[in-house]
Amino acid sequence: MTTPLTIRITRPQDARALAAIYRPYVEQTAISFECEAPTATAMLRRMENVLTRYPYLVAERGGDLLGYAYAHPFIGRAAYDWSAEMTIYLRMDARRAGIGGQLYRTLEDLLRDMGVLNLNACIGYPQTDDDPYLTTNSVDFHKHLGYEWVGRFHDSGSKFGRWYDMVWMEKLLAPHQTPPTPICPFPDLHSPKKDAVMEE
Repeated sequence: MTTPLTIRITRPQDARALAAIYRPYVEQTAISFECEAPTATAMLRRMENVLTRYPYLVAERGGDLLGYAYAHPFIGRAAYDWSAEMTIYLRMDARRAGIGGQLYRTLEDLLRDMGVLNLNACIGYPQTDDDPYLTTNSVDFHKHLGYEWVGRFHDSGSKFGRWYDMVWMEKLLAPHQTPPTPICPFPDLHSPKKDAVMEE
């Protein structure tokens, strides 16, 4: 029997494994526009910063961390409170197994409970079909989950001696009302969905 997948809130001791998951995306691909992979200490600081306001989730099976996803501010202005930017990375050998979809759906449920209305994804985009460092898989993944293409910026990042475009995709979680309900920061959220991803 296959060990079930667990999606939970990240813990400080996850930082080393998450840094290892992220490293090949930095060093071997243009999926990330970072050029130097963060250390486990730097990853821990990022995790702690996200968790002050947003969910930061990991997918785990049999004690092995297979991927992570989190939300963070779209733009650091108060009027953007109802928008959040999404980020997801899977261990290279755990892709195309449905894990990303489960992570994103769990994250979306928590953000909806917080009162977030707009989800935004910033995605690197190749200029040729044969680029060795970047494909359109991330765009395809987001389309599959209901995100729509809303914009493309040309020659936005330079990596591996190539220029890369950047696209924005968007998903709306709920109708927009005026005035909107204030956002509930994740640490203050009380919901069955949050309880389900707390420490087991």
